[in-house]
Amino acid sequence: MNRNELAKEIYDVAHITGEFLLRSGVISNEYFDKYQFEGRPNILNAIADALVDSVPAGIDALAALEMGGIPIATAISLKTGIPVVFVRKEAKKYGTNKLAEGMNISGKKLLIVEDVVTSGGQIIISAKELRELGAIIEKAICVIDREAGGAKNLKEANIELNPLFTMSEIKSIVAK
Repeated sequence: MNRNELAKEIYDVAHITGEFLLRSGVISNEYFDKYQFEGRPNILNAIADALVDSVPAGIDALAALEMGGIPIATAISLKTGIPVVFVRKEAKKYGTNKLAEGMNISGKKLLIVEDVVTSGGQIIISAKELRELGAIIEKAICVIDREAGGAKNLKEANIELNPLFTMSEIKSIVAK
């Protein structure tokens, strides 16, 4: 599946209109239901293929943010052999009480993997917590950047965002 075909597939299965409260607190009249593209093996596989080139050299693990980043990071891991760390929104309060599952992250260079970025808020929160545990976080990748300040906010938190698509790019491809 080429890039334009992938953009159209994502849009066709995941783009919906209505009134949606985003994680950032903003109300939007359009939404990308990420589980619609993450739950389809052919689309998820194509997303992983397209994102492999966005994984910088020297990464010790992919940091998959709960919950949407998990299928994407797992698919990339299967293609690259890079381990995945599963990052909870908050450390579990039982058992090992871990925020990040899968490996010891202290001193490890992690690439944050997310699905859709609006303000970048969850990436910033998770990166701060992972850094407090000794991880090195410099970059994040996502499938769609909604172009609502996320890249700017992440840059201020010393994280470079590399989206597969911006929302305007997907719309422009679909409009052709």
